[in-house]
Amino acid sequence: MREIKAAVLEARGGPFRLARVLLPPPGPGEILVRVAACGICHTDLVVRAHDFGTPVPIVLGHEGAGVVETVGAGVEGLAPGDRVVLSFDSCGACPSCASGAPAYCAEFLPRNFAGLGPGGTPPYAFPDGRPLHGRFFGQSSFATHALTSARNAVKIPEALPFRLAAPLGCSLQTGAGAVVNSAGARPGESLLVLGAGAVGLAAVMAGADLGLAPLVAVDRIAARCALARALGATHALAGGPGLAEALAAAAPAAPPGAGASFDIVIDTTGAPDLIALGQAVLAPRGRMVLLALPPPGTTVPLDPGRMLAGRVLRGAVEGDSDPQRFVPWLAARVLSGRFPVERLVRTYPLAAIEEAAADMAAGRTVKPVLLPEGAGA
Repeated sequence: MREIKAAVLEARGGPFRLARVLLPPPGPGEILVRVAACGICHTDLVVRAHDFGTPVPIVLGHEGAGVVETVGAGVEGLAPGDRVVLSFDSCGACPSCASGAPAYCAEFLPRNFAGLGPGGTPPYAFPDGRPLHGRFFGQSSFATHALTSARNAVKIPEALPFRLAAPLGCSLQTGAGAVVNSAGARPGESLLVLGAGAVGLAAVMAGADLGLAPLVAVDRIAARCALARALGATHALAGGPGLAEALAAAAPAAPPGAGASFDIVIDTTGAPDLIALGQAVLAPRGRMVLLALPPPGTTVPLDPGRMLAGRVLRGAVEGDSDPQRFVPWLAARVLSGRFPVERLVRTYPLAAIEEAAADMAAGRTVKPVLLPEGAGA
């Protein structure tokens, strides 16, 4: 067992606390990664606050990036010294994985949310021997090191800084993938993005990259609206009273006076009122994609009659992405300047994880990225 440092969630709704943790060596098909950077995703905070079946105590974190230190038996294509982004885990053998849709792996929930290792037991331990859950999204990267399957890891170019690479493993691939993969956006279509956090702004960047217009972002925080415009949104609107009228002015339907009409609506909020509004402004044959993980029991009304006009309402996990293909696609766009992720990122030491989470929740930071002690980025 190797001793590392990790930010541990000891109780549901409690704080993250830095602790010494014992980590086993990589087994067959596994790699040990020295974490250089790890983004905080909204899902980390939702799982901290609500019981989705993920046990505590646990090490969370699922936007890790770093350097491979050691590899287990049978690992091919990865070697010590490789720079990697870590994404979600999947089995690689079920029908979904075999058809290029690992986000819908038959084992997605146990592999990503159960907090257990391949043997079905908590994979980590405290120095006093108490068991500690981990392998969250196959990685648990709120730590100086992450033990993960080789299938989780995607090689990245030397030129891509870790602090910009880390969010590609979840939030950036979720938002951009929703536009590119889930909605199958085509140049010239219109796009409405509800929520301009990291996932929503990734959708904005993807929409701008594809030439979608009008491209409208909605958020309650003025600074995020300004950032959405800087990243390519043609309009950025505040939520609240008058939003429906503002949307109609940004994307008028035919005939005149019929209200707003969008080909694609991406919801990143999970807020029932915004989801209902998104359905109301969806054009005939339009596609609405739901990305947020709302609190358990959240419901939204649906008018079945409106769906008869070819409208599609669907959820998506990880932007329908296969990380081995989509992360390199994103990395190339970050390096070319087409996805200016640096506009979203603010770095914090791992020990400041509570400050980073609070800044994210308050809207002061779009994408907090943690830098473990001694790890360059």
